[in-house]
Amino acid sequence: MRYTLGVSSSRVQVTVDPELAAALAEFGGRSRSRAVRDLAIRGAQALRDDQRRRDDAVEFLRRISTGEDDRYDFSVTAELHATRR
Repeated sequence: MRYTLGVSSSRVQVTVDPELAAALAEFGGRSRSRAVRDLAIRGAQALRDDQRRRDDAVEFLRRISTGEDDRYDFSVTAELHATRR
């Protein structure tokens, strides 16, 4: 006889390598599967935050390069570089 779980969500098999084992040891106070889920969700949020910061930085540089943002003074930079020579 074959038994099946009444779970509607699919499952993911994860290899517990040394890095994941260390993260689970540090943050895995609950069940291991719950800890892996929590780490994955927090990791995804961290990746989204990193992407947003990169996008913001590129937009800031674009605005400087087009003159839309005048907080960066190119003349000061030129003076600093001239004194280094």
